[in-house]
Amino acid sequence: MSRTALEVRARRKAKFSSRRMNRCPICGRPRAFMRKFGICRVCFRNMALAGELPGVRKSSW
Repeated sequence: MSRTALEVRARRKAKFSSRRMNRCPICGRPRAFMRKFGICRVCFRNMALAGELPGVRKSSW
């Protein structure tokens, strides 16, 4: 679990745009953030497997 202080700081508007931090709104993970979907890779995978993301399919070959 991420620290509460970091999550609160990430939600606030940054004084400078370069200080902005991307965090997953679901789990608070700071790394492996996917800008296109606005969530981390772990939550993306769970939501994709559950069919909660429109247009995303599990690939197999």
